[in-house]
Amino acid sequence: MDRRGSDSWEDSPEDPSDRPAGAPPPITAWWLGRTGYRDAWDLQHRLVAARAAGAIGDQLLLLEHEPVLTLGRHSDPSHVLASPAELATRQIELIRTERGGEVTYHGPGQLTAYPIVRLADRGLYIRSFVRALEAALSETCAAFGVEAGSKEGFPGCWCADGTRKIGAVGVRVERGVAYHGIALNVSVRLADFALIDACGMPGLESTSIARERDEAAEPPIESVAGAAAAFARAFAGALGAAVLGSLPPRADPARARVELERLLGHATYVPSAATVAGVS
Repeated sequence: MDRRGSDSWEDSPEDPSDRPAGAPPPITAWWLGRTGYRDAWDLQHRLVAARAAGAIGDQLLLLEHEPVLTLGRHSDPSHVLASPAELATRQIELIRTERGGEVTYHGPGQLTAYPIVRLADRGLYIRSFVRALEAALSETCAAFGVEAGSKEGFPGCWCADGTRKIGAVGVRVERGVAYHGIALNVSVRLADFALIDACGMPGLESTSIARERDEAAEPPIESVAGAAAAFARAFAGALGAAVLGSLPPRADPARARVELERLLGHATYVPSAATVAGVS
């Protein structure tokens, strides 16, 4: 699909042949705005199947969810502290997924990023892929003046010498393609994390970019859009790759979804059996 000449794809190089010989393949980013969890989940599955078949290149979905709790494949549901009645009253769905890791909260004010990456094409193993995600999380926080980093033995992104968690990582691999990804607290309502033992760790203190900057914790989608652009560039940089696609503030989520569906419509692929690897 030729996107040259379109200002909606201003981050795309004019011609793939401009890339140096042997350069890592680019990754295409899509800002989808507020997206339902099940919708994004289905979209990931379709993209993974197409990527595994070699019908498309690597993709990066950037979005924000309505409040939802997700459980990893082997996570312990006892880490959900809210009762089914409370979740029902608040219209928060609890969904068990195939990713690695424990229970996670997603909601407004939180950036969720789903990279669809064929690891072997980049010479990556699952651990090196996770390290790239963690590095991108740290760099995104730094772009907003917040110091954060990895914590040995505890995947994700942490502030205050590893005492407060600002970003989570949970990954699955099918047919060599990684998906699911990260959640970064930008301006999310931190009180919502009282619904769970975040990442299966009782007493874990969650934080956000807004909190670390002493800003009001209101979750405007613009705050997530800004973090999405920073994360896309940081993640592509961690892979040594160019980032294609249209990023906020110029990105149009509605058009991005149309383009994604068109991409999948041109892709030919078959469903696949799964193998799993994951962290949280």
